[in-house]
This record gives sequence, structure tokens and C-alpha cells, in this order.
Amino acid sequence: MKEQEFLKEIKEIQLLNQAIGLLEWDSQTGMPEASSSFRGESVGYISGMAFERSVGPKVQEALAYFDTHPDELSEVGSAVYKKVKEEYELNHSIPAERMQAYNTALSNAHTAWLQARKTKNFAEMKNEIHIIIDFLKEFIPFWKKDEATNYDVLLNQYEPGLTVEKLDQIFTQLKAGIMEIRATVTEKGTVPRTDFLTRKVTKDQQKTFVSGVVEQLGYDFSRGRLDDTVHPFMLALNRNDARITTRWDETDFTMATFGVIHEAGHGIYEQSIDPKYDYTPLATGASMGIHESQSLFNEIIIGSNKQFWQKQFPFFKECTEGTFDDIDFESFYDSLKETKASLIRIEADSLTYPLHIIIRYEIEKMIFNEDVSIDDLPQIWNDKYEEYLGIRPENDLEGIVQDVHWSGGSFGYFPSYALGYMYAAQLRHAMGKEMDVDAVLASDDYSVIKNWLTEHIHQYGASRKPNQLILEATGETLNPQYLIDYMKSIYYDVYKITE
Repeated sequence: MKEQEFLKEIKEIQLLNQAIGLLEWDSQTGMPEASSSFRGESVGYISGMAFERSVGPKVQEALAYFDTHPDELSEVGSAVYKKVKEEYELNHSIPAERMQAYNTALSNAHTAWLQARKTKNFAEMKNEIHIIIDFLKEFIPFWKKDEATNYDVLLNQYEPGLTVEKLDQIFTQLKAGIMEIRATVTEKGTVPRTDFLTRKVTKDQQKTFVSGVVEQLGYDFSRGRLDDTVHPFMLALNRNDARITTRWDETDFTMATFGVIHEAGHGIYEQSIDPKYDYTPLATGASMGIHESQSLFNEIIIGSNKQFWQKQFPFFKECTEGTFDDIDFESFYDSLKETKASLIRIEADSLTYPLHIIIRYEIEKMIFNEDVSIDDLPQIWNDKYEEYLGIRPENDLEGIVQDVHWSGGSFGYFPSYALGYMYAAQLRHAMGKEMDVDAVLASDDYSVIKNWLTEHIHQYGASRKPNQLILEATGETLNPQYLIDYMKSIYYDVYKITE
């Protein structure tokens, strides 16, 4: 078999996946709700086709041939071969009809999740989530290699090499650091003024502002678009079509502002992958943790920077047409970094945000390693919020129903957000050795930051493992202390604490 023939087969599988992506994007942005069962069948059918091809005779033949003829592969061909082999070994034992049934169940679960949000009641989606968990428990024995626990198997699909043992240590250190900062802020801090944050900013005003900001950060609207949805996400069909979505609140401009900046970080990553990986499984992010490092670098590292906001404040006041003319810059900036316990993850401040992730991680561990009953999940969720943040959800929309991830089968994904946050802080530290980041963010040209990230992260797509990327970009493996130190510097400044 020639490399060209192998890559042609892989390209055709990727074309099917692009079609699936477009169907999924439409289902979350514009599809009539009544069409969900039809869409579920369509997605299940095409997903089944893609899955069958990915473990089919041509892929099997290619893997067998190039296993003994590796010298016949180019650099890109060799990288694609390794990735395809990984995915084949992961999935080839799963019967195609079971994978098709699973994909249909995912589509049905999304509709149930939307209904559960409307009624604020987990019971509306409980059966669908139960089905998804059962499917994953059925698949785990096929996926398992030498992982210590069932949940390790799921973690490894989003962040290769990650284990419960490692995460427990990392999260213990991170949680202790956050709790210490929160205690100091509560005891010694001056709470910033925030009353003006609820002033009305129209959707059009918000869109004008945040679209301008993300363009400056490097998001290319000629290769992307911004749409409305219930739960914000980015979807990349290819490097020339990386779409972002958000939801708007005219009495809380910060939600969509930071939400779009976040999703644009994902989009910039996808738009910046080397074209040599087009139509291959390498034409995407290295892992969900690395992907989240790029979105959270945008949202929280840049989005917490005082010089960045000093530069953007006149533009913000221009877009909001006088609504904030009486607010001085210091008050405006400090208001953006207020920290307080909250129930909704995507609305959480940057100090408490990791606690939301740790809660979800601990519940997912219980589901897959301890076989906790699905009936108990809402109460477990509420109890953990009371323990970690001192507040308790009054309904399931404020609690277990808020996230789309479980209805999408993404168990094992949530830790990626916290990993991404820690990666982002570590990347910021490394970047600071080569440039004055504050000065760049105070300037009219942010491209040097985007170019640094493209050089060290974006261009490689999925051709390198996350631990390799972080080690090469920063000179060390993941170190949670950079994030703890970063949050301390931001919040001690905002809350006027001197050590």
C-alpha cells in the first residue's frame, strides 16, 4: 500500500467527521427542537459510517503494511500512522452497531438536557444520562490497557497519560492554594465596587465590543463566525472553518464578553494548525487540556491583565455609548476580578473556578470507580457545593443540569479545564522570560503573543502529546504553583492586600 492511498482513506473519514460536525453545530444553534429524533438518526448513521471506515479493511491493511515498512512513510505520514493506530487500537473491538447506537443516544440526550434546563429538573434527563453511562461502562473494557481504574480510561482519552493518582495530588495542592487565597481575601481584603456591572448593555453593543477584541487577539472571522447557543462552544470543521458561539445577557455583559474571548482562544488554536495536517486526525488540538490552555490563556491570563483592560476600556466605553462614562478605570477593572462563591461554573470568577472543576471530577470518579447510584447525583452535587463554596443550589438548573458535557458523553473532560488553566499560567510564566507581556498587552499589536503560542503550541496540532508540548514550551512538567502564584498576584492587587 502506498502512503497516498492510506492518506486518501483517512481524508475520506475526516470528510465524514466534518459532516457530523456541521450537523452537531446546527443542532445546537438553529435546528428546530422537534427535529431531534431525525437528527439523532442522521448523526448516528453517519457516525457509524465513519467508525466502520476507521476500523475497516483499508485501515487494517495500512496499519499492517506500514508496521513493517515504516521507511515508506513521510514525516507527516508517519505521524498520521501513529495517531490512526492509537485510535484503531482503542476502538476496533467495539461492534459498529453499538457505537452507532451510542451516537444516537448522545443526540437524544442533548434534547433531554434542553428539556431538563427548562424544567430545572434532573429527572427529565436522568434516563438518558443513565444510558450514556451504561454505554461507557460497556466500552471501558474494550478501551482499557494498563490503566489502574475505570475512570483513568476516560481521563486518558482527553488527556493522554493523566491518571486519578496524579490528579488527586495536583488538585489537593491547587485546592489548598485557592482556599488560602480566599481566606486572606475575606479576612484582609477590600471588596471592589460592582453595582454598575448590571447596567444594560445591548446584545449589539456587546457583540461590537467583543468581536473587535477577539479580532485583535488573532481570531479570523473570515475563517470563523459567532452564533448564539444555550451552552457556549467552539466547533472546528477545519482550519478555515472554526466557529464560536455564546449566549448573551443584557444585564451582565461580562458573561458573553469573557465567553467569546474564551471560545475565540479555541478558534485561534484551530485556525493556526500547520496546513500539512489537513484532512488528518492531527488537524486538531493535542488534548482537551492543551485546548483549554489556549481558551483560558485568552479568557483569564489576558482577560485578567490590567494593561489589557486599560487599553480596551476606551473602546468599551465607545461601544456602550455613554453607559459607563461615570466609571473610572480602576473601579471598572477591579469589578471584573471580584471573587465570590457562585453556583454556575461558566459564570464563576477566576479564583473559585477550579473548585467547580474539582467538584465535577470527584463526582465522575464516584460514578465510574465507586458505582454511585445516578439517583443520588443531585444531592451529592449540592452537598459538595455547600462543602467547597458554602452555597447550595435551590434547583437542578443551578446545580447538576447546568453543563452540557454529560449529555454529550464527555465524562473525563472536566479536569481538562483545570489542567488548561494551570498550563496557561505556566505558559504565561515561560512567555514572560522572552517578552514583556504587560507592555505587549498595553500596545496596539498583540500578534507577538499569538505568534509565540503558535510557535510553541498551535502549529503542532495533535502531532505531539500534551506533556511533550508543555515540557518543550516551558522547560518543565506541569507545576500547579504557577497558577496559585498568578491568582495571588491578581487578587491581592484587586483586594488591596499587602504582604
